Amino acid sequence: MNTEFFGVISIFIVSIVLAIPIGRYIAKVYLGDKTMLDALFNPIEKFIFKISGIDSTEEMNWKQHLKALLSINMVWFFLCFFILIFQGSLPLNPDGNPSMTPDLAFNTAISFVVNCNLQHYSGESGLSYLGQLMLMFLQFVSAATGMAAAAMVFVAMRERATDKLGNFYNFFIKSCTRVLLPLSVLVAVILVFSGTPMTFEGKDKIVTLQGDTVEVSRGPAAAFIGIKHIGTNGGGFFGANSAHPLENPTYITNAVELWAQLIIPFAMIFALGFFLNKRKFSYIVFGVMTVGFLLLVIPTVISELNGNPAIEKMGIAQTTGAMEGKEVRFGPAISGFWSIATTVISTGSVNSMHDSSMPVSGSMQLLAMMVNAFYGGCGVGWLNFYIFIILAVFISGLMVGRTPEFLGKKIEAREVKIAAMIAILHPLLILAGTALASYFAANNTAMGYWFSGNATGWLNNPGHHGFSEMLYEYTSSAANNGSGFEGLGDNNPFWNISTGIVLLLSRFIPIIGPLAIAGLLANKKYIPESAGTLKTDTTIFGVMVFAVIAIIAALSFFPALALGPLAEYFTLK
Repeated sequence: MNTEFFGVISIFIVSIVLAIPIGRYIAKVYLGDKTMLDALFNPIEKFIFKISGIDSTEEMNWKQHLKALLSINMVWFFLCFFILIFQGSLPLNPDGNPSMTPDLAFNTAISFVVNCNLQHYSGESGLSYLGQLMLMFLQFVSAATGMAAAAMVFVAMRERATDKLGNFYNFFIKSCTRVLLPLSVLVAVILVFSGTPMTFEGKDKIVTLQGDTVEVSRGPAAAFIGIKHIGTNGGGFFGANSAHPLENPTYITNAVELWAQLIIPFAMIFALGFFLNKRKFSYIVFGVMTVGFLLLVIPTVISELNGNPAIEKMGIAQTTGAMEGKEVRFGPAISGFWSIATTVISTGSVNSMHDSSMPVSGSMQLLAMMVNAFYGGCGVGWLNFYIFIILAVFISGLMVGRTPEFLGKKIEAREVKIAAMIAILHPLLILAGTALASYFAANNTAMGYWFSGNATGWLNNPGHHGFSEMLYEYTSSAANNGSGFEGLGDNNPFWNISTGIVLLLSRFIPIIGPLAIAGLLANKKYIPESAGTLKTDTTIFGVMVFAVIAIIAALSFFPALALGPLAEYFTLK
């Protein structure tokens, strides 16, 4: 047990320590300062802008940023959808995998475009290598989209009074070439040398220790898995994701993949401090996020190490903890830590089956996505937290009887309305979707086209756990996470289309909101700091932000959690 704890703590500390210099590097990239990689990437970026006809030096306001962001994402969606519905007839398909149905292609294309990577298919049989490569491309550009949006907000916070907020394409390309690409190549190389496949050959036949002959899927997996984690995407090359022995062969690769999904969300917070020259402010933000993370991860690890009370009542020893759905090469402690890291950060990859987690763990995984503001995905983690900062500044201003100010800009009704709408949208999408699915399941509704049979057919588990499976699916979709309680039968038109709609709304509206707020504030007159100015780099302000997150985000979901994992917990007790 001490060894397991040492592994968890070591990975977490190493990630924080390395995030500081990487955060400084990211800040330099967005500021346009010289870096040691300029000689390598300057010619590549100039070539990209030359053939595309884009002027990367042209300043954009927030509306132009948003137009560019939405336009290129729409193009990627249609390109991916086309490839997926015709992949069976396209090249790079040595295993002869079939084309996707339109509803599954719709869900998959949206899911990877929005950095969620919700997978209603198994990679071994659901995708050709061309399809996998298209999704790998989307894992780069979806992560870079979030980072470019965050960079625009950084610029807006830094400038005193302007509508010139940098160039979206410049931020976007630099995020791909100078941050995502080098780090994902590093992870991919480690995986290749650890035994992860990197080939375009089809399935291979092997003889197991039992003497059985089986076919094992291969493919360009290492490259896919590198960006899967560095870009906080989470989509697995294989169906079992990082619980698969070829996707995550050893404890070392497990540690590397954990570090990979932590590093950019951590670094982006420190990059904010370097970019604004307000390092203390970034430490307060990181501190609030870390407290929230630890409050989720500690109960999870303890719950998994304590084992299952139902098995204990049967007189069966659980010296290694709750091992159902876990990989023996990892153990329950690091699996529990991964389950919270992947849900807090919105990666969504799994090295154990969340459907088999203990009820306390399941509730913490759900709560991590419901809050959706601790670290978060590449770039968008800061955008989500930015909304809560605006609300905290507004509430604090009301409490002391002053016009709320943030970094020298007045927070007025327009900004607060946008922030409130974004904060309310998240629980609305999750709870409305879950209510609809629960209504159909409770009434055993005949679904017709939407599902082959009655609605109870998509549930493999009754009662509280069945409700948790439906709640988890919509929570994962709304949080752009992609993990799942996989007891749910979700590859059908009802789940593919309903979660696809949630994916679209929950990705782009929470990006539009912070960009609009940042752009509006940047255009306002700068107000010099005075004795009455609310300081945002203090512990007191950090506590205020945490309280706002707890009240607005966490408490909104308590009734749903009480019907699902919490009720299951008391049933087991």
